[in-house]
Amino acid sequence: MMNPPLISVVSPFRNTAPYLGECVESVLAQTHECFEYILSDNCSTDGSAEIAESYVRRDARIRLIRQPRLLSQGEHYNNVLRQISSSSKYCKIVQADDWIFPRCLELMVQAFEQSESVGLVSSYYLKGNNLIGSGFPHGKTLLPGKEMAGLFLLHSVFVFGSESAVMYRSSLVRESESFFDASLLHADTEKCMQILQSWDFGFVPQVLSFLRTANVNESISAAVQNLQSGSLDWYIIAQRYATAFLEPDEAASVRRAARREYYSALAHAAIRFRGEAFWKYHRRGLQTIGESVNRPYLAWEILRALAWMAVNPGDTLARAFGAKKLET
Repeated sequence: MMNPPLISVVSPFRNTAPYLGECVESVLAQTHECFEYILSDNCSTDGSAEIAESYVRRDARIRLIRQPRLLSQGEHYNNVLRQISSSSKYCKIVQADDWIFPRCLELMVQAFEQSESVGLVSSYYLKGNNLIGSGFPHGKTLLPGKEMAGLFLLHSVFVFGSESAVMYRSSLVRESESFFDASLLHADTEKCMQILQSWDFGFVPQVLSFLRTANVNESISAAVQNLQSGSLDWYIIAQRYATAFLEPDEAASVRRAARREYYSALAHAAIRFRGEAFWKYHRRGLQTIGESVNRPYLAWEILRALAWMAVNPGDTLARAFGAKKLET
């Protein structure tokens, strides 16, 4: 019998003491036991490092790295990915406030080993109480990368929305000094799209990971939840990748639709007098695709939104009340 492939599992963390133990326990409970587990502390101040040390003493597969200085999240992730074993075949990030189900590694390996052409694997996953991955073709466990990207761009089938939800082929992680482009706002999504340009996609039709949406630490993407990061993410992906994966007419249609949706979201943000932090975030994101806020187009969308609100006052009040509840 062949030895099972070695998997490199990594959990970068900073101040995740309330969740780190649950994350580590979920990795140690895996049915696929042939893995190394790298925990990397980004200058935590809440006792997270001590929790990690307690697990290092319990299990020889775990090692702890301490960063000598505070790194940005992108720099931290790239740093720890550079530490994976040269002999690992697959690489799994489990973010420190998330956790994975017991058969996650086992089933993702099976999805990879359908073909040497598979570079990326994902599954259904829970984001808080919501099931993510609806719309993936029933009965399919292997798709050409172009087809998977097309499902995302044309039909919003989004099954790689977090590092904790996917597994990478380790050779792809090792081939560059920096796996994620730290200059991008949504480097994980962009990395998946880059992989799909050259590799096939494997899928496990089971729920294999849990992504926490409510947490109390500063290291997780919750920091941008109120900045409408999803609308910006979708706009950037559509503008950058539609022409790479779709026929010209389809690509043009997707890009136009993404532009309308994005500027409609910006218009409603402007009407609600969102602060400078909001606009700075979006200016920075647009710069990654060589754009700035199109003020005439935004002004037009604001006028459209105001006109709609004028003729639908009841619905406008309900929406405003709902938005206020979400912000409090």
